[in-house]
Amino acid sequence: MEYARFLATRLKTIPPSGIRRFFDIIATMPDVISLGIGEPDFVTPQEIVEAGVRSLRDGHTGYTSNSGLFELREAVSAYLAERYDVHYDPEREVLITVGVSEALHLAATALLDPGDEVIIPEPCFVSYGATVALAGAKPVYVPTRVQEGFQVNADAVADAMTARTKAILVGYPNNPTGAVMGRERLQELVALAGAHDVLIWSDEIYDRLVYGVEHICVPSLPGARERTLLLGGFSKDFAMTGWRLGYVCGPAPLIAGLRKVHQYIIMSAPTTAQYAALEALKVADQVVEHMRLAYDRRRHVIVRGLNDIGLPTFEPQGAFYAFPNIESTGLTDEEFAERLLMEERVAVIPGSVFGPSGAGFVRCSYATSLTELEEALDRIERFVRRVGREGRRG
Repeated sequence: MEYARFLATRLKTIPPSGIRRFFDIIATMPDVISLGIGEPDFVTPQEIVEAGVRSLRDGHTGYTSNSGLFELREAVSAYLAERYDVHYDPEREVLITVGVSEALHLAATALLDPGDEVIIPEPCFVSYGATVALAGAKPVYVPTRVQEGFQVNADAVADAMTARTKAILVGYPNNPTGAVMGRERLQELVALAGAHDVLIWSDEIYDRLVYGVEHICVPSLPGARERTLLLGGFSKDFAMTGWRLGYVCGPAPLIAGLRKVHQYIIMSAPTTAQYAALEALKVADQVVEHMRLAYDRRRHVIVRGLNDIGLPTFEPQGAFYAFPNIESTGLTDEEFAERLLMEERVAVIPGSVFGPSGAGFVRCSYATSLTELEEALDRIERFVRRVGREGRRG
């Protein structure tokens, strides 16, 4: 039986995740130090875990409102107001989701028609373009450059816009580069969106993981709130990846559309995770800062180490990724990642899986212990020297 003919045409145009391919290989190999996975190595803080357990013991095992626990929506609204001075009505403008992944899926499904276009600066998280394409719309990629700190240029976005452009999807702090967008650059993007009457979808999942710079919450900017969907969550800042909980905030008519899709595909986000997230927002300052400082120490170690090895590394200002340029080795990013894994048991992700601008780079997550980071750097140095000797012999 030829099963391929039953698959939707749009699915056939989307390649498998380049990240997951490496994870599948890693699973079969011993003694691998993984700098590939974009997941905190911290366990969820105990206060948050206990809140989830307590909710189970208290019998909170049923559905919540489609929109999520009202207390959690109030807490998200208060959190954003206090931290960024951006205000949302918890009844009509906040929706609790199964991670930012679902929030993005809801936006694409509820707001895009076939043929619509979404502009996406790249390198970017691998699911952005796929989510847009699965909705029957067209992702339009705009390159960013290391020389500009991987910050998207509003003029380049303007050049990519057409009559079919419906939204601009940005993700800062950025995965995979660790770049953070400055206020002036973001304000230019907001002005452009207003001039062309398009939406901004802002994925701010790493908002608290910034180092020496300020994270600018997009809807806090003048003229932005009325046309912005703010996507946020608990996975990265609070080390809650397995709890699968996020949120999306925006103008009530847009959130109503997203809620309608959410009602049919999800019903409501996991109840236990919602009670845990409620506690997370109460203890945010103390638990997040502890992890952020640890990431910052690791950031200095890996950036200095990679530069010393001879792999020029853009200094990340957010998230927990380093993005070294490996072109000096004479290998492509795919070759570098595959050989490093096979020969030295260190896993990194080829930059090209995040978009054409990532070619010649690899993504290294520093969400791992300092001991493992230092051992990984030793192995990478050994590999780079060996590749260099091979090149000289050739």
